[in-house]
Amino acid sequence: MSDDPVLELSGVDSGYGEMQVLDDCSLHLDPEEIVCLIGPNGAGKSTVLKTVFGLLTPWAGTVTYHGRDIGGMAPEDVVREGIGYVPQTDNVFNSLSVEENLRMGGVARKGGLDRVIGDLYDRFPLLDEKRSAKARTLSGGQRQVLAFARALVMEPDVLLIDEPSAGLAPNTADDVFGHVQAVNELDTAILMVEQNATKGLGISDRGYVLDQGTVRFQGDAADLLDNEEVSKLYLGG
Repeated sequence: MSDDPVLELSGVDSGYGEMQVLDDCSLHLDPEEIVCLIGPNGAGKSTVLKTVFGLLTPWAGTVTYHGRDIGGMAPEDVVREGIGYVPQTDNVFNSLSVEENLRMGGVARKGGLDRVIGDLYDRFPLLDEKRSAKARTLSGGQRQVLAFARALVMEPDVLLIDEPSAGLAPNTADDVFGHVQAVNELDTAILMVEQNATKGLGISDRGYVLDQGTVRFQGDAADLLDNEEVSKLYLGG
């Protein structure tokens, strides 16, 4: 397997309307690793994911996937390229069943949908048990698992995940982090935003600390957790 990054942002500026959020932001994601983005509210973490996924067009700099510039590509084309996205909110169709949600996740597939959904049921037995249940009846943790599975229907090799533990009880959040690791074991590289920095870095290979739209610290996740300045400024240490 190539050692080149599967995803890379280089000198990216991005934002909303006339409001700039990302300022010369550079980071990368290597194959099969988990990278966690941490930092204060408004630092630009979610903006990174939205810019990669095509919900925002970079004002400057490049976003490359396997070396190909995808900056400004439409989200449906980004999905076809091989990048999945699990937003923090509104990440499932509440009025649809588990099965219908998974099938909606595969509308752009050209074949093999039944096989992939069957494999996902094998990997996530709780979804198999509730395949006919409406998504709105699921617990918060179960909805997150459904959101992960729906994003995996297209068999991406990169998954963007925004705040997977948001609003969840600690035990449920731990379960969700376990599912993030399980997804990663499918050879899927993960770029994750997580407000619980200690938990997020705890399951990650590397991390970036964003502040005011740019990278302030980066390194191995364990090193960031042990860094006194990072702990004091961003981990509440």
